[in-house]
Amino acid sequence: MKDFTTIATAGLDPFANHGIVNPPVYHASTILFPTLSDWKASRDPDFQGVRYGRFGTPTTFALQDAVTEIGGGYRSIAVASGAGAVCAVLMSFADSGDHILVADTVYGPTRRLCEDLMSRFAIETTFYDPMIGAGIAELMRPNTKLVFLESPGTITFEVSDVPAITAAAHAGGAVTAFDNTWASPLYFKPFEHDIDVSISAATKYISGHSDVMLGVISMTEETYPTVRRYANMLGGCPGPDDCYLALRGLRSLGVRMPRHQESALALAHWLEERSEISRVMHPALPDHPGHGFWKRDYLGSSGLFGFILKSRSERALAAMVDGMKLIHMGASWGGFESLFLPAQPATMRSATVWDDPGQVLRLHVGLEDVDDLIADLEAGFERLKGAS
Repeated sequence: MKDFTTIATAGLDPFANHGIVNPPVYHASTILFPTLSDWKASRDPDFQGVRYGRFGTPTTFALQDAVTEIGGGYRSIAVASGAGAVCAVLMSFADSGDHILVADTVYGPTRRLCEDLMSRFAIETTFYDPMIGAGIAELMRPNTKLVFLESPGTITFEVSDVPAITAAAHAGGAVTAFDNTWASPLYFKPFEHDIDVSISAATKYISGHSDVMLGVISMTEETYPTVRRYANMLGGCPGPDDCYLALRGLRSLGVRMPRHQESALALAHWLEERSEISRVMHPALPDHPGHGFWKRDYLGSSGLFGFILKSRSERALAAMVDGMKLIHMGASWGGFESLFLPAQPATMRSATVWDDPGQVLRLHVGLEDVDDLIADLEAGFERLKGAS
């Protein structure tokens, strides 16, 4: 089946639900069992039915099945947020005294989990240059248990050589985990590139409407039991209403993502011609770091990219962003609305050096008409120049 058809049909079983197209919302904590043998069967670690609300309901299972069908892997687990998904994966594979490798350009909460929570358990993190490729073999140690990738990287969007990194990680006996939120399961297939565990902040493109906090972890058959056990221990179960909303948003992923891609590329090319901009950071641009890897491994690009203003004046930046009519300032992305966020990459790096003097802005291009977004940005640049 083609991806667009899978998106429209995955996780659905209408005739198991009286012909109802969408899975009903099951609110449940306690589950009753009619016999002792049924109760005992539910205690088996491999039990896949409904046994307690924290382990999921049919609504949860429908979302998990749908994400697995679209993105690959053996099975998926939904948790309460993208950060919760990252935490569950980190906790699943490293014990006290172990070592993990994490891309230097990861999502801020991922870095903080490594520097704070993991260090409290005496788990050492080495952050690596996302462009290291096969050279990551030199950072592997006998106690390296996990190699964590995020590509493109947060804020600056470097694209890693994923197959080279996973090959080196597996040769050293480590599990590979990949944050696939930027591309979504539509535009990157982690399990076709030897990833063991894939993470998506379903808050973003999977849900698509800026009204859900949710994470989904997809795994190989070998890694599934471990991640399932620790995710359940951590107790970060999502509410059934959020799973329902994510399923509803998922159905339009196949039409939303091409629109995000098309509009973002149009804006990226427009920004390249602006005198106020020193550089546009978009994986689909030929001069972007890792563009060749993106072209080889990815099926498309999303609506999230960045650019660098030549100006560093906070007064000028405020004049630009405070007057925006359509593109507003917000920390998330992946919804129908356009957003931007000022960022300081130099404060978020330890293995690489960010020395570009300009102001970085991350931009998420939503579903608005691209001409209106250009007009909004153009007016903003005029305010920027007037205040500089």
